[in-house]
Amino acid sequence: MSMSLLLGAYVVLLLGAITLIAVFYGLRERRFGPSRSGDRLFRCGKCGYVYTDDPDVDRSRCPQCRCMNDAFSY
Repeated sequence: MSMSLLLGAYVVLLLGAITLIAVFYGLRERRFGPSRSGDRLFRCGKCGYVYTDDPDVDRSRCPQCRCMNDAFSY
């Protein structure tokens, strides 16, 4: 076996191992990462506080200043 063939095989194996590790950690992060919440986003028109509430609520009271607010659409 020539030296260039051995060096090429070493580089290919090393890159393959790095790719497999990256794929493994990418799948693991997706599986154990935080899932998107179904809550609605609200922004207070009086104090500017941003908060969430249940998905079935159309209007919500701000926890900071107690002002009623509509859902924030982004």
